[in-house]
Amino acid sequence: MADVLPYKPRAGEIPTDPGVYRFRDAEGRVLYVGKAKNLRQRLSNYFAALHTLHERTRRMVTTAASVEWTVVATDVDSLQLEYMWIKEFDPPFNVRYRDDKSYPFMAVTLADEAPRVMVTRNRRIPGARYFGPYPKVWAVHETIDLMVKVFPIRTCSDASYRRAMQTGRPCFPGQIGKCGGPCSMTVTIDEHRAMVDDFVAFMAGGDERFTRDLTKRMLAASAAMDYEAAAKYRDKLSAIEAVLSKSALVLPSDEDADLLGIAEDELSAAVHHFVIRGGRVRGVHSLTVDKELDIGGGELVDQVLQRVYGESSDIPRRVLVPELPDDAAELEQWLRQRRGRRVELAVARRGQRADLMRTATLNAQQALLRHKTRRTSDYVARTQALTDLQEALGMDEAPLRIECFDISHLGGTNVVASMVVFEDGLPRKDQYRSFNIAETTDDTDSMYQVLMRRLARVENGAPADDAGIGDPPAAGERPKPRFAYRPQLLVVDGGKPQVQAAARALRDSGRAEIAVCGIAKRLEEIWIPDDDFPVILPRTSEALYLIQRLRDEAHRFAITHQRRRRRRDIQSVLSEVPGLGAARIKALLTHFGSVAKLKGAAPEQIQEVSGIGPSLAAAIHAHLGGEAGAGVDRLEPSDKETGA
Repeated sequence: MADVLPYKPRAGEIPTDPGVYRFRDAEGRVLYVGKAKNLRQRLSNYFAALHTLHERTRRMVTTAASVEWTVVATDVDSLQLEYMWIKEFDPPFNVRYRDDKSYPFMAVTLADEAPRVMVTRNRRIPGARYFGPYPKVWAVHETIDLMVKVFPIRTCSDASYRRAMQTGRPCFPGQIGKCGGPCSMTVTIDEHRAMVDDFVAFMAGGDERFTRDLTKRMLAASAAMDYEAAAKYRDKLSAIEAVLSKSALVLPSDEDADLLGIAEDELSAAVHHFVIRGGRVRGVHSLTVDKELDIGGGELVDQVLQRVYGESSDIPRRVLVPELPDDAAELEQWLRQRRGRRVELAVARRGQRADLMRTATLNAQQALLRHKTRRTSDYVARTQALTDLQEALGMDEAPLRIECFDISHLGGTNVVASMVVFEDGLPRKDQYRSFNIAETTDDTDSMYQVLMRRLARVENGAPADDAGIGDPPAAGERPKPRFAYRPQLLVVDGGKPQVQAAARALRDSGRAEIAVCGIAKRLEEIWIPDDDFPVILPRTSEALYLIQRLRDEAHRFAITHQRRRRRRDIQSVLSEVPGLGAARIKALLTHFGSVAKLKGAAPEQIQEVSGIGPSLAAAIHAHLGGEAGAGVDRLEPSDKETGA
């Protein structure tokens, strides 16, 4: 592969102005669209020596056959043009969005003669005003039922409304008091429009005005001894309070803001969007992002903001994000142009805003986990993943049984390993195994030891088809243990050195027919033995999602085993203290929270634990101090756990 791209522009040919650039392939398809404050400076990064580029950037520029650019007057113009071209060309190397379409909205059809309120997932009703989305359909219906008690606007269908207006008979919801439109013959179209305006104003955050007005009217009716009217106002106030109680006050009552929590990994990201009006969360929305190129947090925020507000005019005065992008000033200007008024782009750093950002981020993390789990649990996706993996690794058969291995240690000590098993793309947790490694020189030696121990248990003639299940045992024959089945693929957590160690273990154990690969976490590269370059799977491929989940599950299982082992070790050390039983050991660890704090505690602090007297506290302190001096520090838990 040549180190210089044939379509690289000549020196000085690229302008230094702001603009937008497009990479195209040989067929003219747009592969990637990007913007730059300085086109020459940005594009020069793509045309550096190929071996210095990120693997996925190298894949994009080598797939491309040409690059073109358009100069614009300002940075804001480049942002707008980038958004337009991404929408038009849908480039495969730009981030790709998947909206969560499961959330329903409340819509008010303002373009109708007599607007109605309805529950819908259709975001394209002409002239409609939307509120939400809501997490559940029943939540929207419940809110509408409560709101109609305060603002009796139309809820019937268009067909029912036309029939009622033609016949002069109220629609059925109007007959039972569930519809307050003109078809109920109680209000005029103008009076109904005024109620609709109040409904929209309330839902948009103006709840204090209505609460004060209803309270004033209730008190006035009560003073005039018109108790029936006072009771009606009281019921309306109760309905308003019920609606507001379902939307907790999270920010000051005059706060209008959108808050975006983002969780990401190397391949994907999830965005959780809180819509806050009048200090209350009025709606939530989530979307997932597939990342083809490696982009930073600020650039991801930039792309998400363009996606969220590119076709929306409902922009609040403040947008809270986890990280400010480099072109934050230009984004603010772009948002201001779309809103018509000032918009502030800020990071939620403290107080209620920071608390809400943590909540949004937690929801984004859960959404990302759901997104990845759904992809790997879908039968079609699993089948595609196994087929893609077979083709990418050049295997003769599909990897119906895959075993993944990970090494975990604490600063080179307490070395353990894990083995997780996936059959037909699904985890088989009953077949997971863990390993303790007594002596090792490095991670590659640890991997070699573990694989030799595992491969020694594979029996000759073990069936390898039908997901490794094999034929049922003959009469009187004991079933073959699952640990004896031969996997089609071994996956190791690591790059080229770990893969070579695994290949050596396969050769030395006489199992060279088993395929092996490794996944390097930093760039999500797939390494196979004796290849100088890694296999790069598309970031949206099901195969890469499956390999990534295998690696993550193996790492989680290794860390869990290591923690349990250290817990058992420290309990065995404490059990050597005379008079210290299991209940008191548990009380000590619960009180101090960690072994490190217990070791650093003075006898007086140890004595604070229930059931620990002065003499026992002194004995514990002396024993732990002596053990630490004798080299028991290796038992101490730490946050510095690493997985090789």
